[in-house]
Amino acid sequence: MNVEELLSKRIHIPQIKRMALWASGSRENIATLWSLALSECRMTSVNALWTMTHLPATDAECLESMRNEMIDMLLSETDTGKKRLLLQLLRNQEYDADDIRTDFLDFCMSKINSECEPYAIRCFSIYAAYRICQHFPELIAELEEHLDMMQCQTLSPGLKSALRQTKTKIAKLADSRDKCRKI
Repeated sequence: MNVEELLSKRIHIPQIKRMALWASGSRENIATLWSLALSECRMTSVNALWTMTHLPATDAECLESMRNEMIDMLLSETDTGKKRLLLQLLRNQEYDADDIRTDFLDFCMSKINSECEPYAIRCFSIYAAYRICQHFPELIAELEEHLDMMQCQTLSPGLKSALRQTKTKIAKLADSRDKCRKI
């Protein structure tokens, strides 16, 4: 199978799922997808990223090992489709308190209320920002301020859902912190 040739053409979800199945469980195959995500050919790059978004949760560790490269690509990327796919990959990752890139957090925070950004980028930025901020009460407070500002805007159903879900997570986080203080 010539992966690059396949990804350089217009493909549909069945081919994406087959490619994800091919790559799953193999660091080498996932690395091949990542190298194709860096391709100069937009179609190849987008299809490789799209395939990576369909990798199962069992490949999360492998994807997390590529986090810094993904963030670097995201911060320099101008293509909206690629930014959306990169944020989709990054929003589901686990972030340790000592493994925070402030440039990525700043990027996410700046997109949350940017009405010129597509809804998907704003939604994924909310989810990723929460994952990063959850370890720090002061960052959660800053995220809450950004979320409160959104309520002055007309929101799509997806943004309303992201806002509601994140506010719920923040409330649960605050409750668990309060319980810990009482103990």
